[in-house]
Amino acid sequence: MDFGITLKPDHRFDRSVDLAKRAEANGFTYGWMFDSHVLWREPYPLLTLMGVATEQMRFGTCVTNPATRDITVTASALATLNEITGGRMVLGIGRGDSARRVMGKKPTTVAYMEECCRVVRSLTGGEKIELDGTEIQLPWATNGPVPIWVAGYGPKALGAAGRVADGIILQLADPDIIRWCMGFVRAAAEEAGRDPDAIEVMAAAPAYVSDDVAMARDKVRWFPALVSNHVVDLINKYPKDELPEALWKYVENREGYNYLHHAEVGSDNARFVSDEITDRFAVVGDIAAHRNRLEELRAAGVTQFNIYLMNGEEEDCVDAYGREIVGSFAATGA
Repeated sequence: MDFGITLKPDHRFDRSVDLAKRAEANGFTYGWMFDSHVLWREPYPLLTLMGVATEQMRFGTCVTNPATRDITVTASALATLNEITGGRMVLGIGRGDSARRVMGKKPTTVAYMEECCRVVRSLTGGEKIELDGTEIQLPWATNGPVPIWVAGYGPKALGAAGRVADGIILQLADPDIIRWCMGFVRAAAEEAGRDPDAIEVMAAAPAYVSDDVAMARDKVRWFPALVSNHVVDLINKYPKDELPEALWKYVENREGYNYLHHAEVGSDNARFVSDEITDRFAVVGDIAAHRNRLEELRAAGVTQFNIYLMNGEEEDCVDAYGREIVGSFAATGA
């Protein structure tokens, strides 16, 4: 099992660099960055600095979308960073949530996102393609193509991932819901003639190591509130009986969501989130509890656990995982 960290760029650039270096020293192999340019700092300069400061970690957006920037700009940025880092870049992409909604705009369609994945793969691989009736190419892009990870929860987005993605990003740590999601990914991959076992599976969620479970919950309760934005989208598009009750039931008492407090510890956005939901979507408790959940995630097919590292005590979390978990999971072939 690989381990990654995700940062939201709400602090000085040098702290992002220090956390990336610290994570690499602790055995983490992926570093991801939120992409919401109005709420936080622009991720690509930070990814550049993090890439230069490290030697082996792979870096990418978790996640960007195909509307904030023209998709050819995203492809060029990734191809450039691939050159700088020696081929260590990846693309994490979705339809767009906070980056779009904070400006009063809607996410893009699944179909457009899927097509943009193909465009990025071709351009970062140096291929010549036709886009909007014009042939284009990045002839200098010789370190690609970049691997593509698609984020989604609904059957359509999960199907798109099965058709085009190298990896799927699932923003929760609930093994049962992950199994449900992967059913759509695998079916779409098989229908497209792809090997579903070759698709990587990421569980992305905050983790907090502490014997004080009540305190740990309060550090990560913001996360199910963040996920609720995607869940509301789902229940507006699909009949509830087509979705796992464990995924949608908890949003029934949601009163709203303020994107200006997105992914914020202690935010009022999370008032409706129960302890039970917090325990299922995030990972809290002592080291034994974390190990047990990671084993359950591995059994559900997860190949990377990506810690949303944004609780104010980021260094402690990275060190605890490096000291107690990362090495032992790698040693056991997890």
